[in-house]
Amino acid sequence: MRVIPVPCLSDNYAYVLVDDDTKQVTAIDPVEPEKVLAVIKDTAMSFNTVLTTHHHTDHSGGNTRMAALVPGLCVYGGDNRIPAMTQQLKDGDEFTLGSLRVRAIQTFGHTTSSICYYIRGKDGEKGVVFTGDTLFVGGCGRLFEGSPEDMHESLNERLAKLPADTLVYAGHEYTNSNLRFARSVDPDNQELKEKAERCAKLACTMPSSIAEELATNPFMRVDQPALQIAASRTSAIDVLGELRRMKDSF
Repeated sequence: MRVIPVPCLSDNYAYVLVDDDTKQVTAIDPVEPEKVLAVIKDTAMSFNTVLTTHHHTDHSGGNTRMAALVPGLCVYGGDNRIPAMTQQLKDGDEFTLGSLRVRAIQTFGHTTSSICYYIRGKDGEKGVVFTGDTLFVGGCGRLFEGSPEDMHESLNERLAKLPADTLVYAGHEYTNSNLRFARSVDPDNQELKEKAERCAKLACTMPSSIAEELATNPFMRVDQPALQIAASRTSAIDVLGELRRMKDSF
């Protein structure tokens, strides 16, 4: 299993997921279809599936064009606002893509259409999760259609329980600004400092991992005293909500 990031628009990522065993590829959020199809062509593999993380146009806006270019395309998504959707998913749905096993994780907070895709390959191989705008490297999405409680459940009850070595592929290259905010509220976190220094040198900061996010992402550390002090709150949900409010104006 391989993942190829495809930079799109100003700071988005689409992804091409490669199953080398069965010579199949899958596209995640192919908002610029021609650009993604050029990468797929280079793999010389079969393509007929799109995974959509949520309905916002900068993620799903390429679906209709992609479906026109690829007859018989299967498009997965979380609700009926997903363009060209052929398969609607609910939390916990599982299916296969070639030799890869996929589990849909419903992650409310950013939108109520948000689905993260946890994908496993061969035994012993690290899993991957495509998180759209729910979990970013060092951050989380704005709360457009959900509450701090929703986002807390998505991040800290659902995604946090994935295997620690799961590789995280987020929907935007927001990492450096996210980590600047993270350091402002968690200044004594040495792992965060080191991650920020590494990422500052990278054009593409994907992937992270669940373990790294648990150690450095303030929205997944809401039970830590430093973050409680920064937010002037004690309950995890209140800390997350206040940190999100602070980040919105950072």
